[in-house]
Amino acid sequence: MTVAIEKPDTAEAVEPAAPAKGARKVSRPMMIGAILVVWLVLFAILRGKQTLSLAAADLTDLHRWINDFNDSIGANRNSNPLFLYFFNEIRLVIDNLVTFIQHLISQPSGARPVPQIGWLGVVGIAGYVSWAVGNWRVALLAVAGFTFFGLQGLWQESMDTLALTLSAVFVALLFAIPLGVWAGLSDRFNRIMTPFLDFMQTMPTFVYLAPLTLFFLIGGASATIATVIYAAPPTIRITAHAIRNVSKTTVEAADSLGATRRQSLLKVLLPMSKRTVVMGVNQTIMAALAMVTIAALINAPGLGANVIQALQSLDVGTAFNAGLAIVVMAIVLDRVTTAASAREENARRSRNTFVKWRRPLLGAGAVVTAVLIYLSHTYLWAADFPGDGTIGSHIASAADTATNWAQDNLSGVTNAIRDIITNGLLNPFQTLLTDSPWWLVGAVLVALGVVFGGWKAGVTTAVCVGLLVGTGVWSDGMTTLASTLVATVLVMVLGIVFGVWMGRSMLVDRLIRPTLDAAQVMPPFVYLVPFLALFGATRFTAIVAAIVYGAPVTMKIIADGIRAVPETTVEAATSAGCNTWQIITKVQLPMSRSALTLATNQGLIYVLSMVVVGGLVGAGALGYDVVAGFSQGQLYGKGLAAGLAIVLLGVMFDRITQAAARRASA
Repeated sequence: MTVAIEKPDTAEAVEPAAPAKGARKVSRPMMIGAILVVWLVLFAILRGKQTLSLAAADLTDLHRWINDFNDSIGANRNSNPLFLYFFNEIRLVIDNLVTFIQHLISQPSGARPVPQIGWLGVVGIAGYVSWAVGNWRVALLAVAGFTFFGLQGLWQESMDTLALTLSAVFVALLFAIPLGVWAGLSDRFNRIMTPFLDFMQTMPTFVYLAPLTLFFLIGGASATIATVIYAAPPTIRITAHAIRNVSKTTVEAADSLGATRRQSLLKVLLPMSKRTVVMGVNQTIMAALAMVTIAALINAPGLGANVIQALQSLDVGTAFNAGLAIVVMAIVLDRVTTAASAREENARRSRNTFVKWRRPLLGAGAVVTAVLIYLSHTYLWAADFPGDGTIGSHIASAADTATNWAQDNLSGVTNAIRDIITNGLLNPFQTLLTDSPWWLVGAVLVALGVVFGGWKAGVTTAVCVGLLVGTGVWSDGMTTLASTLVATVLVMVLGIVFGVWMGRSMLVDRLIRPTLDAAQVMPPFVYLVPFLALFGATRFTAIVAAIVYGAPVTMKIIADGIRAVPETTVEAATSAGCNTWQIITKVQLPMSRSALTLATNQGLIYVLSMVVVGGLVGAGALGYDVVAGFSQGQLYGKGLAAGLAIVLLGVMFDRITQAAARRASA
């Protein structure tokens, strides 16, 4: 044994080891470089061949089949038992719920010329509920925000949006909280649910709409059902997470005292998870508001309809006024639910004062609110918001003036930025994707999937590529892919620069993070409005909006990853003589590799959802196909196929980047 241990010092033992080690592994950058070189060479030889291009008005056999299927459903909707006793019944229930809330706070019912609860009562309810679940500051914000809707001349539109949001959140929570509890209690059920939740959260908001109109027609019911599907996953995930993270010792103590499973759930698990569950409700409300505004594409009432009509007519002032109302509503709803999640902790800190004063004040507030509801139900002046929306007109006029000034004075700068990115990045990459043979692009995507995420990600990519070819919108899919990847690269540049800055400085983090949190509250297509004013109705507008929409989440993830690097490691690098640049590039970024990959995953998903929404302002490609499918009956099949193509791109991006993140953290 002693001799065997001494042998590795000999030349025979040492020399073979080095070649074996070198031959065992080829670096990932080298493999990616080889794939790209082969692609470029074959592109130069085969350019323009087998590109599967399709004109805007052309249809494939699949598109025609979908159109025929849609026509068949329309012809048999009132005779087919599946529709008579299932889909129509669901639509009727949802319609009745939405109509009930609209008649309550927004639209007249019966012979009444005004809703059951007028503006004064709604403002009173908003203030009281905000105070009851939060604090007086949030209540003032809610009262000011709801009053602002009326001053803008958008009271009914705002209440329609609120009615759809409340309806969708109510239905979503009926399913989401029980499913979240079940997933938290059962590992097996959680494993079953996770792929479905991943898939639902990967899909951009656009793609929920077209399939649902096939079964539930256009209107509030389809909008609400789409919103329920889109908004439920956050509550399911967060509730499951909260249940699983309750202290095991607490649960065991309850079991030892003879608590049944039901008692343990109701008396221990749910009360101790309440704050986290409320955070899930907050996320569901934000997702619901974002979806409700987009659902204006299928004739859902509310502020979204104002924004979409204004965007399509390039009326920046009107779009800005309605978009501002959406932002205010999002801020109010976010602040109220965030305050609700923090109230328990604040109450424990000041328990005596809280108990002594809060209950009597809440009782008095309830009486005042009841009086306001009575007045708004009885008197026209308290039911119909006074004024003619002069403030809204001034806001729209100011936005138009600012737009004209920007176009007159900043066009040189904005056009230069647009041309540099479009001609320097977007056009060459888009040409590479759209003018290469489809099988070559597919092979490159599969190869990159294997390199980044492993063979499973490669198989998923191959399936997605095959299905994408089958949709008949390959060329538009490649155009969307080009815009998405270019925007994601720019998002990651911003994310790394600001994320590293925030991760290295707590002061910078405290200054920037509130702005990033506020940016994530806003619904996606609100971002289009200011950039429409700067860049006009072009695909570049959608790309810039996508960058601004996707950057906040990447910045926060990267900042958290940088901050998670152990201080001892950074101190060791400093003591070894490394400067700041070396510490960032040689220590902090390499050790944050999993955070960088996760940030790429989230950035891609956010960017994709925004790029396709850009179809509203001339971005073309898959987003335009979906929008055209809603407005032109003969293009419905193509729009539905485009929605499927968007899903396939999202799944492909998500699978590759998630697999890469797992490999990076392994």
